[in-house]
Amino acid sequence: MFLENVRLAITALKSNKVRTFLTMLGIIIGLASVIAIMSVGSAMNNKIKSEVGEMGANNISVYLTQKANDEGEYDDDVRDMKEKDYFNNDMMIALEKNFSNDVSGIVLSQEVGSTKITDKKKYANINMYGVNVTAMNQKKLKVVAGRNLEKSDYSSGANVIIVSDKYVKNLFDGNNEAALGKSVEIELNDNYFSFSIVGVYEYSASAGGFSAGVSEKDIPTDCYIPFKASKRILRSSKDGLQEMTIIAKTGDVAPDVLATNIQNWLNENYYKTNDAYEAYCYSMKAELDQMNKMVGSITLAIMGIGAISLLVGGIGVMNIMIVTISERTREIGTRKALGATNGYIRMQFITEAVVVCVMGGVIGVILGLILGAVISNIMGSVGAPSPLGVLACLMFSVLFGVFFGYYPANKAAKLNPIEALRYE
Repeated sequence: MFLENVRLAITALKSNKVRTFLTMLGIIIGLASVIAIMSVGSAMNNKIKSEVGEMGANNISVYLTQKANDEGEYDDDVRDMKEKDYFNNDMMIALEKNFSNDVSGIVLSQEVGSTKITDKKKYANINMYGVNVTAMNQKKLKVVAGRNLEKSDYSSGANVIIVSDKYVKNLFDGNNEAALGKSVEIELNDNYFSFSIVGVYEYSASAGGFSAGVSEKDIPTDCYIPFKASKRILRSSKDGLQEMTIIAKTGDVAPDVLATNIQNWLNENYYKTNDAYEAYCYSMKAELDQMNKMVGSITLAIMGIGAISLLVGGIGVMNIMIVTISERTREIGTRKALGATNGYIRMQFITEAVVVCVMGGVIGVILGLILGAVISNIMGSVGAPSPLGVLACLMFSVLFGVFFGYYPANKAAKLNPIEALRYE
């Protein structure tokens, strides 16, 4: 019975191809837009995960912030930070020891300064940073000539430096080997410092450098020296830092939970009696989850808007089915005269509506997948709707056919056969 109804539905739809296609168009556009939005939402989530992953999804940022009073208010005239307020070396050692099962290292990095290195008519803009071994490992730089900073460099605070190949291109015409052993001289606070180039790394936008609105030659690139050397040349009166980054191990404790534990430990052991400042921690994983929730909410909102066209398409199906029944009144009367029951007539036209919606749904899903893939590719990411989401869309098209086809089908089933045979 069901297969017979499907065959009759396809035959009836093929008899008027243009009208059938126009009827399906609303369903096609609606489902295509929903599938495409699902694909783009997936691509956005993947892009966020990728970018946060490059920064370190397990990273926990720790910095000093003003302490609120008992009423939760902040003092606009808070005192300046003193030596006792900063994170110091003993504090970091104790932190790593206390959280040895959950922390793999602490990133120490500070900006030494920005300057222009010149050699006659040649020049290169640089940003110099002092880093420890953990910070350098996090950079994941690809050294193309020479060597990276070594353990002895960090421990002694040697005046050695790693520069980018863009720096070498500007000052040494791209000859990496010629740059090795040469000096980088900078002036800080009326003092001159010289660093020997021991390595050249491959420059990339993610490795450092701000290029928006800047010519290729003027793009500043990052150079790295041992953290101990940066402390020495800055001649800072403070031995500590205002912020640091902790690398969490992949384990039983989630990064956001670990961030809270570290924050509580620091404040309980070092800042409980501090009158102005306290430690605050947050994890990149928490930010990633928050961004994913935001993207998910936006995706659902846009999908809701796209689903409006599905409603319009469903109304179109109902409208055409009513017209079809009017055109086939005599056929309905003949079928009833030959013994067709009301249930059979009802099911015949419901099946016809379902076939229209399913055909439109399949075309819409295919079109949506193609459109979503194109947009995702333009975004520079890969995204696709979940198989469950695609199946839900197809099931939704079936329900649409039943819902919007029931009224005209029921109307056809209730036709009086004698009146139907007389219909002109």
